[in-house]
Amino acid sequence: MSEVILKAEKLEKAFGGLKILHGVDFDLKEGERLALIGPNGAGKSTLLNTIGGQGPATAGKITFYGNDITNLSPNKRLHLGLGRSFQVNNLFWQPSVLMNVMMALYGGETSHLHMFRRLEKRADLVDEAERLLDIAGLLQYKDEPPTLLSYGEQRMLEMVMGFAAKPKLVLLDEPSAGLPTAEVDSFIKILRRLAGNTALLFCAHDMDLVFALADEIMVLYYGTIISKGPPSEIAADSKVQEVYLGGEDDTYDKAHS
Repeated sequence: MSEVILKAEKLEKAFGGLKILHGVDFDLKEGERLALIGPNGAGKSTLLNTIGGQGPATAGKITFYGNDITNLSPNKRLHLGLGRSFQVNNLFWQPSVLMNVMMALYGGETSHLHMFRRLEKRADLVDEAERLLDIAGLLQYKDEPPTLLSYGEQRMLEMVMGFAAKPKLVLLDEPSAGLPTAEVDSFIKILRRLAGNTALLFCAHDMDLVFALADEIMVLYYGTIISKGPPSEIAADSKVQEVYLGGEDDTYDKAHS
């Protein structure tokens, strides 16, 4: 049986008098790919931000591999193995594509003994960065600034950086947002290769991506989890169809046809 690595208990998040999350409880197992879906305004990005440390919880508790991380900074969570990628590209625009990945690799090191050495002199970082860029089909752009990449290539670079430090869990906010439909299939294949056995918690509106990538789906509705289970079970859930899938009970079948 896989180990539970992330546990959220009675999580609440409020902005002023407006409560966004209402006592959210769930857990995530080692290597599991858990999709978070729900209508706009359901609190999906807020939940990811709360778990990632970008916005502290108003109440509740978050544990990661048994460690209470509820009040830790995003950087401290990263060093415990909790990575994050955002809906808006979060790249360094001036350095090269290769240097972006190398900085992500360096940032994930638990020891910065090499902090006074120039990064390009780190042959180990160069080799690993090039390996990851090759997986993502971006190696030919390694010496170019990210500004010269297409939007889809920038999104893929963001994914590479998210997995560069070999996190145990990565939080992804709308990973395929803005991609043309024709590019989503190849994006999913590369994302699977980059992730390997890394656990994923991701929110997405693209149901093709959700059903292709997720082991389990969790449905958030006005800050409350209303359902959690395997894709086939969620697709057949009448309540989920009513509040989110619009009654399209063949969504899962279409995604797997």
